[in-house]
Amino acid sequence: MLKQRLGTMEEDQDKSDKGDRSDPPNPMRRISSGELMQGKKEIIIVHEDSEYRLRITSQNKLILTK
Repeated sequence: MLKQRLGTMEEDQDKSDKGDRSDPPNPMRRISSGELMQGKKEIIIVHEDSEYRLRITSQNKLILTK
């Protein structure tokens, strides 16, 4: 009887390992600030009809303003 229960547990584990769960979503895109700024201290980002200013402060922090 114990062998039968262990066999059933193994079958259940096999079923759950075969992709019954959905794939994880695509990871969020990551971009480094250096790549984004390309050596500049300030850039303009256009979103729809608005412009946003992204700048690096003297304390090396990022500030985004409209």
